[in-house]
Parts: sequence; C-alpha cells; structure tokens
Amino acid sequence: MSTYLRRTLLAASLTLGLAGFAGVTLAADALPAVDNGKSDTNQMGSVTVALRLRNQDALEKYIRDTVTPGNKNFQKFLSTADFAHQYGASDADLATVQSFLKKNGLQTEVLGNRMAIRATGNLSQLSATFGTSFHDYTSVETGQRFRKPATAVKLPTAVANLVIATTGLSSQHKYVSHRVRAVGAAPPLPSFNAKTLAAKSATPAKAASGNPTASGVEGEFTVGDVANFYNINPLYNRGITGKGSTVAIVTLSNFFPADAQAYWDGIGLKTKKNRITHVLVDGGGVFDDGSGETSLDVEQSGGLAPDANIIVYDAPNAGNGFTDAFIQAVVDNKAESISTSWGSPEMFNFAALNIDGASDTDTTDVGDLQLFHQIFMEAAAQGQSVFAATGDSGAYDTVRGLGTGTGPGEFSAPLSVDSPASDPYITGAGGTTRPFKFAFLGPDGVTPGPTAQIKNESVWGWDYIQTYFQKNFNEDIGVFSVGGGGGVSVYWHAPWYQLLTPGVKTSEKNQALTFNDVDGPFTYLKLPAKFAGRNLPDISLNADPETGYIVVSTVDGGVSEGNGGTSFVAPQLNGISALLRQSAGHRIGLWNPQVYAMHLVFGSGALTPFNDIKAGDNWFYAGKSGYEPGAGIGTLNVANFDIYLRSGLFNIFR
Repeated sequence: MSTYLRRTLLAASLTLGLAGFAGVTLAADALPAVDNGKSDTNQMGSVTVALRLRNQDALEKYIRDTVTPGNKNFQKFLSTADFAHQYGASDADLATVQSFLKKNGLQTEVLGNRMAIRATGNLSQLSATFGTSFHDYTSVETGQRFRKPATAVKLPTAVANLVIATTGLSSQHKYVSHRVRAVGAAPPLPSFNAKTLAAKSATPAKAASGNPTASGVEGEFTVGDVANFYNINPLYNRGITGKGSTVAIVTLSNFFPADAQAYWDGIGLKTKKNRITHVLVDGGGVFDDGSGETSLDVEQSGGLAPDANIIVYDAPNAGNGFTDAFIQAVVDNKAESISTSWGSPEMFNFAALNIDGASDTDTTDVGDLQLFHQIFMEAAAQGQSVFAATGDSGAYDTVRGLGTGTGPGEFSAPLSVDSPASDPYITGAGGTTRPFKFAFLGPDGVTPGPTAQIKNESVWGWDYIQTYFQKNFNEDIGVFSVGGGGGVSVYWHAPWYQLLTPGVKTSEKNQALTFNDVDGPFTYLKLPAKFAGRNLPDISLNADPETGYIVVSTVDGGVSEGNGGTSFVAPQLNGISALLRQSAGHRIGLWNPQVYAMHLVFGSGALTPFNDIKAGDNWFYAGKSGYEPGAGIGTLNVANFDIYLRSGLFNIFR
C-alpha cells in the first residue's frame, strides 16, 4: 500500500465541503451585485481596442501551409513585423481608430502586431469616448468591489466597423485557474528539500525506476513521473533537455520564482540557473489563491524542459489583463511555446445573463473570443505552439462558474466547454486518471471503505468517487462534475483538422442554462443542437489530483501533495514542446493539424505516438477507441511523437 493510500485512509471525512476541495468558485459575472452608484471620474483606466485583421482567409491558409510537409511554406514562420505588414490593420484603419481615441484626450500605443491599440485616461475621458458611464459594484457573495460600464459601449459606425473588441473597461475578475486538490488532501508543509520524497515513501513504486526524479507515489508525482508515464526519457537520454528553447506562461496571479527552483532542487533535478524572466503586464497580478497556479505552471513546464528559458507574463485577473498578457507574449515572439491554465466558460462570452444586478449588455458580445482567435492565429503564423487547460468541470463547464442543482435559487447547467481552450488555433489540454488503488473514509470520518482500483488510464471524472460512496456508504457526496473538461464548442465550427476524425461529435440537443427561481425555471440561454463545433480536448495527460502532483508555493504555505487539474497538463505540454523544438531544430508551430494527421495515419497501433484512452468518462463523454471529447486523441508517447514529427512522413493534407 502506497504512502498516499495510507494517508487517504486517514484523511478527514468527505462530509466536509467538497466544493472547496474541487476549487469550485462562482464566476464574478454570474453573481448578484449591489450598484454603489457612479464611479469617481478622476480614476484612471485603460482599454485595449482590437482591430480586425486583414486578409484573414489568406492567413488561415498560410498557417496550414506552415505545418504541411512538402508545402513551399512548410516551417517558414513569420516574424512579428512580417505578420503586422501582411495581416495587421492598415495605416488608414489605425489612423481612424487612433484619432477617435485621442479626440477625448486618451493616450494611445499601437502594438507591434498592428492588431491592437492600448489607450489610457481617466474615467471621464473613457466615458466620453465609449458613450457610457461607469458604476461601482459590490459582489453580494464575495464582497469584491469592481467597476464597469453601466450601459453598452457605443462607437461611431466608422470605428465600430474596424473594431472587434474593446476590453478592459470592466475591472471585474472573470477567469479561474484550473487547479484541483485531492479529496482530503493534507495541508502544505512549510519546507521542502531533496530528502523529502524519500522520507514520504518507504517503498517507492516501480514507476520511479525509469527517471531518478520520479516519486512513484500517487498524489506525490513529479515531472520525473510524467517522463516515465509518457515515454519522455529517450529524449533525455539523447541530450534533449530544452536547451535553446523558451517557454512562456500566461497567468493572472503573482508568484515567487524561488518556489520553482526549490521544487526542481527538491526532486534532485539539475536545471539551467537564472532562467526565469518575470514580465508584469498592466502592472502584474497580485499574490492570491491563484499564485500556486503560477508556481506549478513554471515548475511543470520548466521541470520537463530543464534547460529551457522561461518567461512568465503575469497580468491582473480583471479587465484586459488576460488578453493583454497573451498579446504581449505573442508580440514579443521570444517563446516558441506558450501555455495558460486559466479560463472561463465559453458561453459567458456570448450569453446575456442579467443576473449580476448591473448591466445585461456587457456579456452579450463575443469580442474576447474574437480577440483571442486573432492572437492565436498570429502565434500559429509565427510558429508558436499554444496550449490551454480545458477545465476541471468535466463536460459541464459552467458548473465551475455557477454551480448546479434543481432546487430554488440554483442553476441547471448545460454541456459546455471552456475558453480560450475552445479556440481552433490552440491545443486543448485535457485530463486523465492514472491506474491506482484507493480507499476513502465513510461519512462518520472513522470507518474506512474497501479498497477499489482504477485498472487502466481513464478519462478523468470523479463519478468513480461518487459511485464508490453510493455503493459502499449509500451517500451522495456531491462531486459532480469534477473532471477533465471536454465537449463541443457552440461558437467555433469544427476546424479542418477534425473534419476527417472519427469520433468527433456535434452538440447535443436540449441544452440550456436555466435558473430555478421560486416562481419556476427561467431559461437564460438555449444552446444549438447538432452544431458541428470544434471538439476538445485535443491531447490529455494525467490530471486527477487523486493521482496528482507535488507543488511548491510559498503563498499556499509550502509544499503540498494531492494537486491536479488540467492546470498541470497545459504546462506539461508546453515543456514537452520545448523538448521537441530542440530535437527538431525548429519551431513546431500549431500542434493540432499535425497530431490529428498522425492520429489518422497511425491510429492506436504499436508504433503510434498516442496512447488510446478507452475507459472512464468526464460525466458525459466516455473513453473509447479513437477520438472522443473526454480525453481527445489520448495521451502522448513522446518519443514516438518526436520520431514522426522529425520525419514529416505522417502528413496526409497535401
């Protein structure tokens, strides 16, 4: 029996608040809020005004060409200046928008990709420019104070026709990190050193034998275990360590870079020194409960690619922080791969939810979705591989944002997906559960249940825990819908690389976001049925905190075990991409067309780059042979992936 299993048997009762363990929080946009009246117009604010790209059809074709072996543009990636010249806004369009912004005294800066203009000024100037007043609000549930436009933004027709988004006028927090703690996870320890892992496990599992930095203990896994699980060690044996590569982390909370070094030193991993660059975008984020997210992103990506440089783009979790951080990472164009583990339900970008006591117009446009789309297209054209966590609410992404239930005052959540992972030009990182044995205490907190087992790597969904408690204790412990995010976008159409993929789904019928009022149910939004949308995830790795990882975070209180979530998968793929870049000798570019082509050619045979996930489910989509919106294509065999990626023999889109 592993140390982790013994710890779990002695854990606190599951009758404690499970939502806290799952990291389930209510999205600010969905909370009741008190209108405190007009904001002080002398306060300063900023807005990012995004312009439409030129020649977008040509851009999409060019991106396909860059990842198509045999094409004249294969691996011919653009510089930021080249992208701006070919696809950015024209001089005339920039002049029109910039002149409009300056008319009311705003200070402006045109970004290097000619896609966006940052404007700053006081609220009086912003109100005059955008035809709205600003009010202060207080969230009833969280106490958060924020400001945002009291009415919809209004732009002159000549400007509105050129602009796809005006983001940043609201200071409301709206994104969550996709990190989850194991049921009954122990509190963090205040210190961590190289002897910690050995002390935790008297009889390390066989999994630790392949990589010396692995623990082999569920809940205490390290990057060394990831290398063992997904056949990365052959690259290390060839001297592939990410040397010459740079990874970027886009995040919304501050962190202590020393935590990452403590993690690497603590597991005995030799890394390049002084390799972390911390870029504060829009002043940077704060130290809060998301700081551990930033720490683990750096630890995982930099641990799998121990000689890669790391740039952390850290922005506030409000307004235009998230999009500004991504734009900066792409405009800088220093990193060959980028990951984020933050997101929000896709539908929050286009659902008019009049449930915050304020305006019912500020969530009706899809500006952020369109802006992210343009950013990710630029990244793909520049050869930057981008990864995003698909979320930890299984097939029902809004549960994380709104909660769910059938009683008065509760929401009934539809099948939904997370953004920005749902964008076609980003690789959606999903989650699995590794094989393991487990047991939990009953509701009395004393009586242990019998030992059970996950025999094969499975789609991650905590319904296996739900089943365990129902079977052994006749208890519903309320873990719905914790699991790996996956499903069908109802905004983005299925991209070309998924059109030939068996197993890709269309949206389900009878899906709606409904609030169960005391007077009866009220439907806020009905989703389209049989919409041929983008499916996600694309690639998955272990994400279940029950088979999870160690994290070092000073803000969290030290070293903790039992961490998981698709938060881990996105930076792990980021680090793997850095290894592949060194091995191939060039940027990899957009992963998705390449992995789907490999999947079609090699399937699940002996030499496939993928491990098929045929068990488990994310509360709706079950694991099966081939693609499915639970684990996507499956997990990686990195050594095989590297061979085929370098050979270029997999391509069928010629």
